[in-house]
Amino acid sequence: QLVESGGGSVQPGGSLRLSCTSSGFSLPAYAIGWFRQVPGKEREGVSCISADGSTNYADSVKGRFTISRDNAKRTTYLDMNNLKPDDTAVYYCVARSYTCSIRWNDFGIWGQGTQVTISS
Repeated sequence: QLVESGGGSVQPGGSLRLSCTSSGFSLPAYAIGWFRQVPGKEREGVSCISADGSTNYADSVKGRFTISRDNAKRTTYLDMNNLKPDDTAVYYCVARSYTCSIRWNDFGIWGQGTQVTISS
């Protein structure tokens, strides 16, 4: 199970930290990713951190978002800075064994999502 938290509404240029807390599986052996979706649009991969700690980011968020994990706390974080209106979406935390994937349907465990709204 994955539970996201930390979403909310901020102004452009602001920051948010999303958290994804896991249970029911061994987090150290899993890659954790973040996808986002806007109604009527395709799901977009945002970032992912593999079991060995390697990370990747969508071009649209590089330099602004940082993904990290704390296995002892069973939690993965997505720090989002310099937020833009285009970042508005429901953000989903996802998990799969060991390695990341750019395909959302490669992830078998999903959280319920958390809304992020960027608006002035």
